[in-house]
Formats: sequence, structure tokens, C-alpha cells
Amino acid sequence: MPKEKTTRREFLTASVRTLGLVAVSGTLGALAVRAHGTRDTVWQIQPDKCIQCNACQTACVLSPSAVKCVHAYAICGYCDLCFGFFTDQRPDNGEGAENQRCPTNAIHRTSVSDPYYQYTIDESLCIGCAICVKGCVAFGNGSLFMQIRHDRCVNCNECAIARACPSGAIIRVPANKPYILKSRS
Repeated sequence: MPKEKTTRREFLTASVRTLGLVAVSGTLGALAVRAHGTRDTVWQIQPDKCIQCNACQTACVLSPSAVKCVHAYAICGYCDLCFGFFTDQRPDNGEGAENQRCPTNAIHRTSVSDPYYQYTIDESLCIGCAICVKGCVAFGNGSLFMQIRHDRCVNCNECAIARACPSGAIIRVPANKPYILKSRS
């Protein structure tokens, strides 16, 4: 059976309908993206609300987590006995792994001048467990804190860590100001 020819009017009507559907779909998609904030906002941790619960390491969809420990050098006391670096109960003050708090050796200690030390975080080794932050907050000045690193984060519409966070510390912030800095407490 031969195929009937489409008239110009039918072709134009079908084209306008298709273009209308594409325009409506695009508009609805843009509104949905805007409602979730994935273009204008990003996820971040409020340092003053973080309770170092370990959800950042275990709930993130990425492995290792997009959450990393960062150091506020302006707050740091450059202590000889940094409890973000050292465990609170140790046989001596040696820098051996048995005395260090970080399970992946992501914190490096360098002598600045006796008795002061600088502590730096190797983000490639950090797994987002917050063990060092917990020690720094409990026994120190809180200069170590957790941050979602946006060069790693995939900016999920609904962050798995935000859902798991018991303190509600993870919020959306403007993409043009993606990091919340730790303030002196």
C-alpha cells in the first residue's frame, strides 16, 4: 500500500506541536533545576554546626568522600601537642602512626620554630572521617574543620550526606560563595 503524502499544513502543524513540546519540556526542566538550586547553589557544611559524626565519610556517594578536612591557619595555635594530630592517649609524644589520630596519615607536621609546628592536610589522603576535627574541637582551638570540596562534589540534587547529617549542618549556599570559613568561637 503506497504511503500517503503529508500536506504542507499537516507538516507545519506537526512541527509547531513538536517545537511547543520541546519548549514546554525545556521550561519545566529549567524550573525544576532552579527549584533544586543545582545551578545557583552548592552544598556546604556549616562548621559551627558540625558534630563530627562521620556521616561525611560514610554517606557521600563518592568514595573517597568529597568532604575533606581543612585548616584555618589564622585560628591555629601551632601547638607542640596538637590534638587534631595526636591521639589524646598515647605512650609518648613521638610522631609514629600509633600516636596519630588520622587513620590515613593525611596530616603532616612540620617544625616552624621550637616549640611551634605547622599542620597541613593532604586532601588526596583525607577520607572525610572527621576524627582529627573531633580531637581539635574537643582539646584544641577548633582550627580543623570539614568542608565539601567542590572540585570533587557532583552537587547531587539531594545530597546523601545532608540527609544523613544528624545536626543539619549541610546546607545549600550560593555557588559564587561556595565555602563557609571557620570563625573564631
